[in-house]
Amino acid sequence: MSTRKNPAGGTEIPGSAASQDGPGSPPIPLASGPGLGLPLLPTADRPAPERADAARNRRKILDAAARIVAEVGPGAVTMNQVAHASGIGVGTVYRRFGDVAQLLWALLDDRERQFQESYMSGPPPLGPGAPADERLRAFLDALVDRVIEQRELLLAAQAAAPSARYTSGAYLAMHTHVTLLVSRLRPEANGALLAHLLLAPFSPSLMHHLSVERNLSADELKAGLDALLTLGD
Repeated sequence: MSTRKNPAGGTEIPGSAASQDGPGSPPIPLASGPGLGLPLLPTADRPAPERADAARNRRKILDAAARIVAEVGPGAVTMNQVAHASGIGVGTVYRRFGDVAQLLWALLDDRERQFQESYMSGPPPLGPGAPADERLRAFLDALVDRVIEQRELLLAAQAAAPSARYTSGAYLAMHTHVTLLVSRLRPEANGALLAHLLLAPFSPSLMHHLSVERNLSADELKAGLDALLTLGD
């Protein structure tokens, strides 16, 4: 069985499983995990197995933070406020999440897992079954919608820890996915570098500037990305 290196790290990806980009294309490898059938990519961080009482406390903390975000906005989230709203001691809140940035990223995690499932195993063209160029465009379009929908929360998380985005499981999964697609389209190019550059416009601060301060719609942003992809044609 042939193998290839995962662009996001040193893990080797089995080359025999069959998620097709299109007729005649070699498969994007799939993981052999228990019944998932998903590409072997980094995933959004999942909580480690924990006692029932610890899981309940975690849920209370996240629910309290979500209420504050919905009622006041992510900028109002502090560890003390979350502790008060959840009825959990502030020391426990800090031990579970470390700081506000990690707490905000945890709130984004559930939605991120849903997004990953859509581009790893959902219907084409976002999921397997379409040519690489169609999947790449569909992925970028879906990412526009996702970032705009969660713009304020993403912006607050970025402000709290500017570099955290690039080391998160969510970003590593997206980067690996885009790298695989770009490598199909431009085998001679540095796919990992191009993937970073294609994802760069999705910085929460830039998306906030374009969608709020410049008042560009999601359709206009998608059209701009499509034009960017075709500049060299």
